[in-house]
Amino acid sequence: MNNKQPFHAAYLFALAVACAPTWAQHVKVTPLGSHAGELCAMDRATIFEDPSGVRILYDAGRSVTGAEDPRLGNVHVVLLTHAHGDHIGDGKLASQGAGSCEKPQTVTAVPNSTTAEIAAAKNAVIMMVAEMGVFVGKKVENIRGKPTGACASSGGAISVPQAMPCLANAHLGGSHIVKTGESARGVEITIIFASHANNVPRSLLTEPHSTHLAADNVSIALGPPTGYVIKFTNGLVAYLTGDTGIHTEMKSVVHDFHKANLMMINFGSSAVDAQAAAHAANELVRPASVIISHVNEGATAGGKLKPTSRTAAFIKLVKNRPVHLAISGRTLEFDGSGRCVARC
Repeated sequence: MNNKQPFHAAYLFALAVACAPTWAQHVKVTPLGSHAGELCAMDRATIFEDPSGVRILYDAGRSVTGAEDPRLGNVHVVLLTHAHGDHIGDGKLASQGAGSCEKPQTVTAVPNSTTAEIAAAKNAVIMMVAEMGVFVGKKVENIRGKPTGACASSGGAISVPQAMPCLANAHLGGSHIVKTGESARGVEITIIFASHANNVPRSLLTEPHSTHLAADNVSIALGPPTGYVIKFTNGLVAYLTGDTGIHTEMKSVVHDFHKANLMMINFGSSAVDAQAAAHAANELVRPASVIISHVNEGATAGGKLKPTSRTAAFIKLVKNRPVHLAISGRTLEFDGSGRCVARC
């Protein structure tokens, strides 16, 4: 009997696993909501972690306690879809679990915002539409006392971690590649159109602008509202809708061109109802899987979906693909085809 053969086969298998490229691994998606184990009204913030180690914060909002929130960990890239207070973060969670799921308790994050606080503390790449990036970059400068410069790139990619926060601004359709120093491949992030608005809260503006605008009960827009398409190193292509109504680019750009296989939908009642949101998933984007967030209601109780919720009405209308709740603290893992493979 040749005892070397099984040893040799086992050795080769172990070597193959150890040397497997990142596309064979999974992307981790962790919602950071106001109440652990629930999907609540103000939940926005989400961490995406690529197999290469790149960690991306999407729309910090009001459901984190600020830059010191221990759930954040390392943040290499900060994304922001638009400057409404519940996304840029004009307030922050008073403490984990403060208030109710329907109405979390917050404290002010004025004058800088949770987005700027986190970007400054984490030395993050600030990746967003140019007008909004300049605004957030100035807030970061106010915090640090140093100008926020442009991110340096090498070989067409921005390396992380950075030694200080930096700007990676772009316009609609623009993209950047972000990679860790030891990785051969990077994560590509593209800014996508959204049908919404992008007015900043007056409380985040300096004087005299804030007072002048208050006289007419208006604010200013920081460029167009956006979503994102993120192409991860394992092959996953995630479409983060931002706040948006349905629009034709969901099919022509997101589905046809980018071929997104995971959709994280913001289910805001001012933009889409259950039928419109389901149409976007079923007919326009057609991803393998959907994650639902930004539900503007206490959608769960004890971690279970409330059957009479708006969220439940949407899920009933989605066909031929699973819908995963953005439960705070539950890390979902996705393979390159858009299928959830862990904690689903």
